[in-house]
Amino acid sequence: MANKKRSKISLSNNYQLTINNYKKMGKPTGFLEFTRELPSKRPVAERKKDYNEFVNRYSDTQLNQQSARCMNCGVPFCHSGCPLGNVIPEFNDAIYRKEWKEAYEILTSTNNFPEFTGRICPAPCEHACVLGINQPAVAIEEIERHIIEIAFDKGFVQPRTPNVRTGKKVAVVGSGPAGLAAAAQLNYAGHSVTVFERDDAAGGLLRYGIPDFKLEKWVIDRRIKVMEDEGVSFKYNANVGVNIKVDDILREYHAIVLTGGSTVPRDLKIPGRELNGVHYAMDFLKQQNKRNAAKDPLANAAIESNILSEHVFATDKNVVVIGGGDTGSDCVGTSNRHGAKSITQFELMPKPSSSRTPFMPWPTYPMILKTSTSHEEGADRDWAIGTKEFIGDGNGNLKGLKTVKLEWKFTEDGRPAQFVEVPGSEKEIPCELALLAMGFVHPQHVGMLKELGINLDERGNVQASEKAYQTNIQKVFTAGDMRRGQSLVVWAISEGRECARKVDEFLMGFSLLESKDMNLELAL
Repeated sequence: MANKKRSKISLSNNYQLTINNYKKMGKPTGFLEFTRELPSKRPVAERKKDYNEFVNRYSDTQLNQQSARCMNCGVPFCHSGCPLGNVIPEFNDAIYRKEWKEAYEILTSTNNFPEFTGRICPAPCEHACVLGINQPAVAIEEIERHIIEIAFDKGFVQPRTPNVRTGKKVAVVGSGPAGLAAAAQLNYAGHSVTVFERDDAAGGLLRYGIPDFKLEKWVIDRRIKVMEDEGVSFKYNANVGVNIKVDDILREYHAIVLTGGSTVPRDLKIPGRELNGVHYAMDFLKQQNKRNAAKDPLANAAIESNILSEHVFATDKNVVVIGGGDTGSDCVGTSNRHGAKSITQFELMPKPSSSRTPFMPWPTYPMILKTSTSHEEGADRDWAIGTKEFIGDGNGNLKGLKTVKLEWKFTEDGRPAQFVEVPGSEKEIPCELALLAMGFVHPQHVGMLKELGINLDERGNVQASEKAYQTNIQKVFTAGDMRRGQSLVVWAISEGRECARKVDEFLMGFSLLESKDMNLELAL
């Protein structure tokens, strides 16, 4: 009987008429009248003195103009560019009309956490924006951030509790964006959800990977409070496979969702790797986030075997960040705030183009040069650089790097294929702190995954199809980076939502949770 009493959960049904009877945007000529404008930021010299967010809000006029730039495209490619399938022209139109609650409900019908994606998503939707063919794309990410912040300001964000509880218990292991999305959706479906987090607070890399100057942690706390009020339970310092027995989880819960992320960093095994001063980027970033929260960065060693036993600072040091991605950029921003003597960021790959090439046509996601706000604050950047050796001072401490220039050969479709070292280009540079920011290879195998007997794919990730999200153990599912490998926050949320639907189907025989494909069908 409980099955028949469950009500439709997703809010997008409230807006089927809006979508199906889609009207012209509020200002059809807006894209001709206004250009892309991003919010102002605090000056570099000022923001480097603290770890607070520094991007300001639009004025009412600016927000109205930026939403007016949405074109009412015949085919809005932004929908498919977004892994969540956000119905973007609809919320832009609502914002232009100052229908704040409508905009909020449209946005959250597909995205559980726009306060996260509106701050740290690389916005693949913007790269698929039709206006972006020959003009700067609509500022979708910033509009999204403003919608959710206005919604919180106006009190629209209220706990949503299910009408009926199903009597089914689900354990979600890992509280990053994938785990939080899965937990929220499964709770809306009426299941009793408990989230297990091995650290002392929820958020995963949102909490202890993304610097506070990009995402202040009160933003996470605010969302966790809403989820708790909705009925989701959180257990912290709970490392399944270490201080929480795997057998107990299997016995107590009707389904388990593994969302522990891709946490094993890629190493650089060259001479001198053992020197004091060579560290993984994530250790460096996590320590600072814990300091910002007035917590001991060296605590929790009892249940986290890989935690550092020493403090790492960039103060008055020549810092070299090895890896050119977002994690490397975060190390640059944090090192600047520490007061580093110098900061250099190396990338193994060749320097990307500053704009699309024939090999990166619209609306594909282009691999173009990114200059982050951390780079704006000061750093030397170099591409096609190989690190040959970490050089010690004779007392076990790092004092420099030996590097070499690389020459890349490309495939016919413009992709870097292989490199050779440029003869005579080796040199030594001073360095007392080297941060390895080369990405992650797969989730941690020792402990929970090994005890469960979970099958892994050829890359070392948990094996599960995108259609079912189900592992080789019938009641165990997986989503996010643990399944697909290192990826984006928006993909993690999407995976968590899609996985929740499959778990709901497994438990109840059918699901009332909507999928991304259903949202796209409504939108298009």
